[in-house]
Amino acid sequence: MKKRVLVLTGGGDCPGLNAVIRAIVKRASQEYNWEILGSYQAFNGVLREPMELIVLDEKKVSGIHVKGGTIIGTTNKGGPFAWPVKDKDGNWTTVDRSDELIRKLQYQNIEAVINIGGDGSQRISQSLYEKGLNIIGVPKTIDNDLSGTDFTFGFQTAVEISTDAVDKLVTTAESHNRIFILEVMGRGAGWIALNAAVAGGAEICLIPEIPYDINRVMDKIHTRIVGGRGFVIIVIAEGAKPIGGEVVGEKSKEIGYLNLHLGGAGLRLKEELKHAGCEEDIRVTILGHLQRGGTPVAYDRILASQFGVKAFEMVLSAEYGKMVSYKHPKIVSIPIKEAIAAYNTIKQDDQLLRTARGLGITFGD
Repeated sequence: MKKRVLVLTGGGDCPGLNAVIRAIVKRASQEYNWEILGSYQAFNGVLREPMELIVLDEKKVSGIHVKGGTIIGTTNKGGPFAWPVKDKDGNWTTVDRSDELIRKLQYQNIEAVINIGGDGSQRISQSLYEKGLNIIGVPKTIDNDLSGTDFTFGFQTAVEISTDAVDKLVTTAESHNRIFILEVMGRGAGWIALNAAVAGGAEICLIPEIPYDINRVMDKIHTRIVGGRGFVIIVIAEGAKPIGGEVVGEKSKEIGYLNLHLGGAGLRLKEELKHAGCEEDIRVTILGHLQRGGTPVAYDRILASQFGVKAFEMVLSAEYGKMVSYKHPKIVSIPIKEAIAAYNTIKQDDQLLRTARGLGITFGD
């Protein structure tokens, strides 16, 4: 009987997920007694009745490394420890189905689970490992906010998309002597905003790690626009906030979705600038989910492929409770517990942040 490995993708979709799946399958195909299964929409595929599992063979994954999204679906709602259920009164609550999940996996003769996901997914991985499940994590997030790895796949693609947006906004801003605000993703870490600002040549970059003073932002604008001539590009992360303020977001009405729905930081900044006396024409572009979609860049395909091969080799060596990690120049494994201990945020002594300041980019501090 072949040994079985279950692969699943959780959290938000991300360029490079399919490349990881493909790499796992292709590496496993070199071992005569292994079979790879996929669970539809993370652990939901196991917990649903009937279960939604598919066999992943070389034919199924052929050519998928160039495609965005994930062929086995994903979800960022609920999970085995917080499965949404409706009670008799019609209200929604959650139940813990983790023990049931493990029993189902044992019944299916699943030798190990490879969980591809970000911080939330890996916290689930750690909790399941502590309950005895053989599980391995693969780090995935376009925000690059998972500690324990130098980079996560999907991040470079998001930066490319955001930089391309800056490039396009520059030409129209220059033509009309306007201020353009580009809002990019980044809930608690401003890596996309910082990289896009440096690569695109923005004048102002506002990130979650550095609460901004609107007066400092205005000072920078006044050095760029004189007598109605000039333009300014501002890149702002969705999690950025003014000094003493809060992030812009609202509680989700979606069942099982626990995070705030962020969005609107750019529009708030526009109003703050107007209130502070800015007379220039201001336009806001919210990039949103465009950063998650489309073809992954070569860097992310390569990194994702390295992660996938390493993940299966960790199964072969029974390195459970660990996560694949990129520690330049090597692909290694680290305890999942270590990877989720802290967010990977931008520190004040970060070299790229220092470079940005050296380029004259203002952060509103």
